[in-house]
Amino acid sequence: MTQPTPGLSGSHHRIITGQNGAVHMESTTTAGRILRGIEFARPGGGAPLLLDLYLPAADPARGPASGAPRPAVVHFHGGGWRTGERSSLGPTVDSFGLSPIEQLVDAGFVVASADYRLTDSATFPAQLHDAKAAVRWVRAHAADYDVDPGRIYAWGDSAGGHLASLVGLTAGSAAFADDGGTGTADGVAAVVAWYPPTDLVRMGAQARPDAVASADDPGSREALLIGAQPADAPDKATAASPLTYVHTGAPAFLLIHGTDDRFVPTAQSTALAGALEDAGAAVELLLLDGADHMWSTPDGSSAAAETATAATLDFLRRQSEH
Repeated sequence: MTQPTPGLSGSHHRIITGQNGAVHMESTTTAGRILRGIEFARPGGGAPLLLDLYLPAADPARGPASGAPRPAVVHFHGGGWRTGERSSLGPTVDSFGLSPIEQLVDAGFVVASADYRLTDSATFPAQLHDAKAAVRWVRAHAADYDVDPGRIYAWGDSAGGHLASLVGLTAGSAAFADDGGTGTADGVAAVVAWYPPTDLVRMGAQARPDAVASADDPGSREALLIGAQPADAPDKATAASPLTYVHTGAPAFLLIHGTDDRFVPTAQSTALAGALEDAGAAVELLLLDGADHMWSTPDGSSAAAETATAATLDFLRRQSEH
């Protein structure tokens, strides 16, 4: 059932009610369709987790209703695991108007940007379970949206980069098995992580002298994530660190980090890149000189965000051609 709703010029919006009673908003533009607010999980029977699904416009070169499967990207937002929302790259990046998600869609990728439980409602590993559930949903519905289940990638910024990295490194792990008996695989073929926390044990010690926040601060974001101060609970901090799960056979990674990041030390990306390289995994590390968190720079320009977005597009295009 559909109900028309007011929309912006050049787009059409309608409310879709599915067979199970779930409701989501659909927007149709010249660039494609956006299905907003699709329920993909309901952990413990509680509040639903939602995702926004971005679908490329039909490409005449692919033939009428070709059904040729497309690559897909599952995006996880940042916000220190305590705030943030799907379809956002954070206030600073969003303000630049670059629309990285839409750029991926224009390049032919299906993009799903997913919620996950925040730390006011659950501690780790709930967030990773939710991220895996989003990947499984995309794979389970691949035929519905012309997605190639073998070309699903994870991408995240900050806390979302932490989750994308964990998704890539813990595929099929019995320690994080929570598939509800579906048997749907939770692995991804590659990972892009923007300024991700990767080693919660050492993160506080790596903080810059001018850091805005440190993992060792009382009640830090990292402490809220694991339910304890990292220094007081090294086992929990280790279990929540992507660095812990590096292994031979890990998917390809692109790590992008600013050299002047005052929230997540640059060493978090360089350490993960080094460990992946040592394990024989394919990894690319891009350090953006003078860039702070969310690609802010002293001159207020969007140059770093543009570079990061272009590198992300290039990497995912190359991965999708494999």
